[in-house]
Amino acid sequence: MKRIVIIGAGTGGTMMAQHLGKELDRKEWSLSIVDERKEHYYQPGFLFLPFDQYKPEDIVKPISEFIPKGVDFVNIKFEKIMPDDRQVILANGNTLIYDILIIATGSEIAPEETEGMGGSEWGKSVFTFYTFEGAKALRDKLKTWPGGKMVVHITEMPIKCPVAPLEFAFQADSFFKDKGMRDKVDITYVTPLSGAFTKPKATATLEYLLKEKNITIESDFAIESVDNEHKTINDYGGKAVPFDILVTVPTNKGSMLIERSGLGDELNFIPTDKTTLQSKKYPDIFVIGDATNVPTSKAGSVVHFEAEILTENILSYIKGQKMEGEFDGHANCFIETGGGKALLIDFNYDHEPVTGTFPIAGVGPLRLLKESRFNHWGKLAFKWVYWNMLLKARPIPFVSARMNVAGKNYN
Repeated sequence: MKRIVIIGAGTGGTMMAQHLGKELDRKEWSLSIVDERKEHYYQPGFLFLPFDQYKPEDIVKPISEFIPKGVDFVNIKFEKIMPDDRQVILANGNTLIYDILIIATGSEIAPEETEGMGGSEWGKSVFTFYTFEGAKALRDKLKTWPGGKMVVHITEMPIKCPVAPLEFAFQADSFFKDKGMRDKVDITYVTPLSGAFTKPKATATLEYLLKEKNITIESDFAIESVDNEHKTINDYGGKAVPFDILVTVPTNKGSMLIERSGLGDELNFIPTDKTTLQSKKYPDIFVIGDATNVPTSKAGSVVHFEAEILTENILSYIKGQKMEGEFDGHANCFIETGGGKALLIDFNYDHEPVTGTFPIAGVGPLRLLKESRFNHWGKLAFKWVYWNMLLKARPIPFVSARMNVAGKNYN
């Protein structure tokens, strides 16, 4: 019997187990998924946790709840991939032999990459909401914080969900208004980019919102260090931004497994064909989600769309046929803007976010690149969709893996 091994039981790995579990001839193929964790996290919920809008139990569930019947869940740490031998070495010394390997190891924060970031103020005045523990610690801090200078900061790109730091800044504005203390809080958004986002039309809209909410933007900021004693972040050009609370997104890197296995680039992301999602070096290895180096957002919607295309391609690969599934870089995401409103953006490798309608051209009911309460409700509803449809590889009506350009205003 031949074997497919999936490394990582996060969003991408779980969806691939679900998709392939339904499609494979189980008399010919066995399917295993490996992860040392026991908990699955709804990572978009990390944004809401610091503001006490979600409870921990809303965003954590057992991994085993989402592993399909007939798939072997190997609950142990993975040590190394030996691609030339088609082996995965586990922490207990055992090995898994594979015919096809799917790598879904995601990305991790690396505060140690920036001088001083993980220093004496980490967890005291320097926080991140990019982990479950970090989001909880920030929630506890904000409950009693009297105000001052809040700096929301991105270290470098790429990061998981590129709009999440902006969402945090917008949510913070709304949070402090609701507490009647917005006049006591100065919010600065610090980014290495030349603007609020990577795409011009979306950047214009987002920068307008920052200005409207009295959030200062400090762009082109290439951080050199965090000064824990004087509470400043300093860039290579000599600029210093003071803070009382620093909410930072540290460098994002691929899993250390990828480094140990010699499969990644300088940030441990795996060189991956951007359309087929096949490893550029090893034909029997496929990569999904944040573990890839493909030039699109590291976001949950991307993984969702990739999983459909990757399933097509793996089934073709098994049959010895040409892989005709082409991932187009499709990403869409709701951007919380505070006050019970949100934007929605939809884009791919070739098309930037523009105004229009989604998911049905000319009908909607969602509006692109426009603030609305309906979009906010869509963001909140996505939590249910994630747990009940997306992770279980159930189709979402009217939403396709390949981006539909109809209904969008490109003029």
